[in-house]
Amino acid sequence: MIINVQHLTKRYGDIVAVDDLSFAVEQGELFGLLGPNGAGKTTTIRIAMDILHPDAGEITILGQPPDRAKRYVGYLPEERGLYRNLKVLDTLVYLAELKGMSTTTARGRAKYLLERVHLEEWAHRKVRELSQGMQQRLQFVASFVHDPEVLFLDEPFKGLDPLNVERVKELIAELRQQGKTVVLSSHQMNLVEVLCDRILLINRGRQVLYGPLAEIKRQYAPNTIRVRAPHLPATLPGVANVEHDDGAFNLTLAEGSDPQEVLRGLVALGVEIQSFEVAPVPLEEIFVAAVREEEARYGLA
Repeated sequence: MIINVQHLTKRYGDIVAVDDLSFAVEQGELFGLLGPNGAGKTTTIRIAMDILHPDAGEITILGQPPDRAKRYVGYLPEERGLYRNLKVLDTLVYLAELKGMSTTTARGRAKYLLERVHLEEWAHRKVRELSQGMQQRLQFVASFVHDPEVLFLDEPFKGLDPLNVERVKELIAELRQQGKTVVLSSHQMNLVEVLCDRILLINRGRQVLYGPLAEIKRQYAPNTIRVRAPHLPATLPGVANVEHDDGAFNLTLAEGSDPQEVLRGLVALGVEIQSFEVAPVPLEEIFVAAVREEEARYGLA
């Protein structure tokens, strides 16, 4: 594993920001670190970046503690900040050199990345002259201009218009194809859903959900299926309730019933099925449901 977090705890006075948190991230994985505001996501990332130190537990990256792995790690912080009086190209070259990259290599890579985010025409302008959206794109490529093995992205889509969201998504996908390990923290669940292999959802510093996104979505699969057909029998095996809805039927499954069993039953009854759909639960709904369940469990709702 590339990132290994074991029993991590961080307190700020009486507030426990991270509470005995453990998880791992594999090489080449696009991993989603999710949670509501104040859940402990940014604190966890800052510990991984050696900005903060834990009160208990440990993190290793590439088999090393954070202070020794820094050179191989990139970071897009939630609070953006660039040298406003430096020129755009010089900013990227300087940041890459700080991580040990030669000036020639850094300059070539910086020019390439500026082209990828459509900022090449601004290369010799000062950072302060860029619009907010342009600065967001510049900060994004600054996080991996030094070609790190591991990349932490805290809200990478913040402040971007839909076109530039797509450009950033493409670059993140390319990083994964190159074998880079990416930890993505974002409130934009639809983008996490598209990009990430596995996720960790935390609330109040504790693990709520952890594992492959596909498996988590199966756990929260709805008990309703939608069937489009000319008609349905009055009673169906495995179905508790049938509602007519805009030329289709919403079937509420009986407890323990499986959608495939219902489909086989419809076929056996000779129903002319035009469409049959088990609508997936959006990650945003899972996020809300899981956090509410966790807070109810601890009497925090």
